[in-house]
Amino acid sequence: MADAASQWRAVVADELAVPVPDDVRAAAAAIAAHYPDAALGVLFYGSCLRLASVDGLMLDFYLIVSDYRAAYDRAWLRVANRLLPPNVFPFAHGALSAKYAVLSLADYHRLCSPETRNVSVWARFAQPSRLVWSRDDRAATAIVAATARAAPTLIGTVLPVADGEDADPLALWNRAFGQTYAAELRAERASRAGSVVDADADRYRRATPLVLALAVPEVTTPAASRRRWARRRIEGKTLSIARLAKASATFAGGIDYLVWKVNRHAQIAIVIRPWQRRWPILAGLLLLPQLIRGGAIR
Repeated sequence: MADAASQWRAVVADELAVPVPDDVRAAAAAIAAHYPDAALGVLFYGSCLRLASVDGLMLDFYLIVSDYRAAYDRAWLRVANRLLPPNVFPFAHGALSAKYAVLSLADYHRLCSPETRNVSVWARFAQPSRLVWSRDDRAATAIVAATARAAPTLIGTVLPVADGEDADPLALWNRAFGQTYAAELRAERASRAGSVVDADADRYRRATPLVLALAVPEVTTPAASRRRWARRRIEGKTLSIARLAKASATFAGGIDYLVWKVNRHAQIAIVIRPWQRRWPILAGLLLLPQLIRGGAIR
């Protein structure tokens, strides 16, 4: 087990070190520069990484900080990030548009592990990502170690409900991401989880033996695991709503971004009215039932 753990950390370290375009690296460095006393590393992940394209898209970053007190001057931001992580902010660098989420290293380590039932972080970082900026080698090593926890956590949660998919590596990963997509409010089509695996199928095939060696099934029976996933779906969608409400305070133009993403992935045409920009939390709450009924958000 110890050997499998060290091998998997080495795989993750190599993956995180794969080069990215210079403008992506520059954007990450600019984000870190806004937090000179706190920034430890910046991770690049998501659809832009999978598609190897940034044209017309919003880049996704996670900023890992030493602690929230060092990151923020305002107390309410520290409290919000601690109680309902992460905080999310918009960012622009040159021609690139981005958003970044802020987590302390301690929270990142915890949220990549079986210690938390919510899928938000470990589902994302079970996928490929890049460490595009780090303060120093010590910070990079700590971020690698935390990231390496994500994939075994994901697979450990899904093994009890795998229904035979564990015999087929890609089917297992598809089942795993399908479960996590269902546990959050998503604007993407149901097939999106499968496209995550299809984008780098060889990576998931290669990763499977080591990840399976490290994955610990979280419960002993399929029935208990199904109940746990049912709780995840309820809690995850509730947390998604709470985070969207919080983002209206940290993300200027947040409702515009939300509607852009829903229109793009769900292929519908929502138009924002002036009053909705003035009252984004109320607008989002009133819009949400319509989106769910119409299948735009699941």
